[in-house]
Amino acid sequence: MNNPFTAQENIFFADLHIHSKYSRATSKRMNPLELDRVARQKGIKVLATGDFTHPAYLDELEEQLEPAEPGLYVPKERPDGTRFMLTAEIANIFTQGGKGRRIHTVVCAPEFEVAREIQKALAGMGNIESDGRPIFGFPVKELVRLVMDISPRCFVIPAHIWTPWFSLFGAKSGFDSVEECFEEQSEHIYALETGLSSDPQMNWRLSALDRFVLVSNSDAHSPAKVGRECNLFSCQLSYDAMIEAMKEPAKGFAGTVEFFPEEGKYHYDGHRACGVCLPPAETRRLNGICPVCGGRLTIGVLHRVEDLADREEGFVPPSALPNVHLVPLIEIIMEALGSKSAGKKVMQTYDAMIEMGGNEMEILLWKDLDDLAQVASDEILLCLERMRAGKISIRPGHDGLYGEIHLLGGDRTGLDKSPKRGGGATQLNLF
Repeated sequence: MNNPFTAQENIFFADLHIHSKYSRATSKRMNPLELDRVARQKGIKVLATGDFTHPAYLDELEEQLEPAEPGLYVPKERPDGTRFMLTAEIANIFTQGGKGRRIHTVVCAPEFEVAREIQKALAGMGNIESDGRPIFGFPVKELVRLVMDISPRCFVIPAHIWTPWFSLFGAKSGFDSVEECFEEQSEHIYALETGLSSDPQMNWRLSALDRFVLVSNSDAHSPAKVGRECNLFSCQLSYDAMIEAMKEPAKGFAGTVEFFPEEGKYHYDGHRACGVCLPPAETRRLNGICPVCGGRLTIGVLHRVEDLADREEGFVPPSALPNVHLVPLIEIIMEALGSKSAGKKVMQTYDAMIEMGGNEMEILLWKDLDDLAQVASDEILLCLERMRAGKISIRPGHDGLYGEIHLLGGDRTGLDKSPKRGGGATQLNLF
């Protein structure tokens, strides 16, 4: 891995897709003050609120936040804290083209008044109180129309576009193009969220995506997951400046921080119940049938990318923006300590490293390892060094199961692969 980013005062990280405690399967600690604390630890300057469509949560946001820079908000108790952008993820389940579709989108709003209007409009079309991510039965293009009619300053991002079950290109319920999905509303789509199981390099294989800005966000359901993927901006700190940068990167969208996509839950094909994990070529040989139970395999992101790609792996378009693949610091510490969970010792080490290094992004990207030697073991420093060099071993994720990533397992046997990423090749061992 060659780090394409340099530490500068005029850049900041933003994670624009998370959930609140009002969404299903989320931590009760997903509230503004806890999110502010964690974002500062992570080095995230601008964080999504998530879930502004939920009435109780929007009330909570209005109670606890106050205006900061134009279109951004800050906790009233911490005026120098994290900036928040009003966002919500919305699910549309509908039939189009004779096929059932399930599409998730992230909606960004410039101010509370607009969020309230969107909430009010959606309340008459479905249940917005049962879940922070509400579900509606009308086509997703109508959601775009509704939002943009309320305010042309809103911004709509198709979420985790390759996930099999709920996404724009998903194998189970997606489309083959942006235009097929959004039709006449496609003119309002400028950015696409790649999701944890894909990265920009995979998306560069589709020439049809060249006109879109590829963004990355955590989709966090718990505080620990905030910032695991995020975006780097070099524009003015304001809502409108960030939206313009996601429309025209030259105005200040500098690139993305990525998961290694093999670690995502749907990178390879497979059948979790049977312990089957397969690359696309093997799935095709088996005609998509699980060799253990005879059922249908869940087709993963890599397979779907290959189905739609019109370019070879490694192609870099002229519009490509820099990106870097990182392993979250908690995972690095767990690996070094041989721990299966983020227990007391792991968290004590994490806190000490944050106190010494400033924040997680600083540590992962820029901090001199010698400076961290006061608080980090040799094993942790070795893991950081190997991650920065891209020397990792991964068992790819599949069928809803996260991949296993190892930084001290370079001697494991298995299938070697050197995908062309960012500024240089990353050395992976898929075992």
